[in-house]
Amino acid sequence: MWIRAAVTKARGAPFAIERVELEACKPDEILVRVKAVGICHTDEAAQMQHLPVPLPAVLGHEGAGVVEAVGAAVTECEPGDHVVMTYASCGKCGPCVGGRPYACEEMGALNFMGVMPDGTRRLKLGGKALASFFSQSSFATHCVVKARNAVKVDDDLDFGLVAPFGCGVQTGAGIVLNCLKPPFGSSIAVFGCGTVGMCAIMAARIAGCEKIIAVGGNPRSLALAAELGATHTVNRKETDDMAAAIRKITGYGADYAIDTSGAEPMLRAGLDSLNYLGTLVMAGAGSTVTLDAGFAAKTVRGVSEGHSVPKAFIPKLLDYYRAGRFPVDRLIRYYPFEEINAAFAASHRGDAIKAVLRVED
Repeated sequence: MWIRAAVTKARGAPFAIERVELEACKPDEILVRVKAVGICHTDEAAQMQHLPVPLPAVLGHEGAGVVEAVGAAVTECEPGDHVVMTYASCGKCGPCVGGRPYACEEMGALNFMGVMPDGTRRLKLGGKALASFFSQSSFATHCVVKARNAVKVDDDLDFGLVAPFGCGVQTGAGIVLNCLKPPFGSSIAVFGCGTVGMCAIMAARIAGCEKIIAVGGNPRSLALAAELGATHTVNRKETDDMAAAIRKITGYGADYAIDTSGAEPMLRAGLDSLNYLGTLVMAGAGSTVTLDAGFAAKTVRGVSEGHSVPKAFIPKLLDYYRAGRFPVDRLIRYYPFEEINAAFAASHRGDAIKAVLRVED
């Protein structure tokens, strides 16, 4: 079938909306008419080739829409269902079978190597194959995805609201609720007030953390972080020692720190802000931090998609949203699909915490 898709043709090149050919879904896949798709820094990392995604490609991995067709082997959804699409996992390896799809042994290949799970490419432009992304490629009017990697959602929810849950939202909230599981009354510092950081802050409030410290450089974002659950804010541009500021707030240092930036100064500040037994989570792309003899008994750990099992965790987060405890809608700014380049620019500047494209056929 013929669709419209935003094609990434070369490193750093603007997205070009083109008429693209999409092959039909396989027996275990579904065809989704995309209604909204979030813009994530991972898309930008692929566009700029910080991630080794083959080009030309159709990016996009936070898609939401309506199921239009299902493969012969699909039983978990049917045409007309509303779905959010999320990261790809194989369903066959040890971690997947053990209920940990976020640790899938094929994670890198399925999400970043430009092919679908069966090793094929399904998109063509001018007769030439295009690479896929997250086995989804939802910067398009339609996409094909494995049914196991799509989550059914209630029909009354706005597609633009639910789309970001597929990656950034579940990652930020999952770091806190699935990975760290902080005890009631604990302290946590969140470095970076983008989508992942803001969702971590909201999740920390749900978890009952006593001191929730937002660290960032945008006064407007810091003000919003305070409204969403941060008990304290630290403007990195107005302090010479972020770690000292956090230790002053917490007394002996934070129990937990989350870095969403991947920038070494922030990572170092996060590590130094911890108490003796504290834990630092590195959630930024390309994160690196130098360890030294002052490491004490601290823990440094990575995270994958917030250690989230999407079919269970996304509905739970939507329950929190409905209850008014997870107001993710306050992060979102909408753009027409045709303004994808403007939306990326706004996201890069920090004008939009979570830019979401509304897609019309």
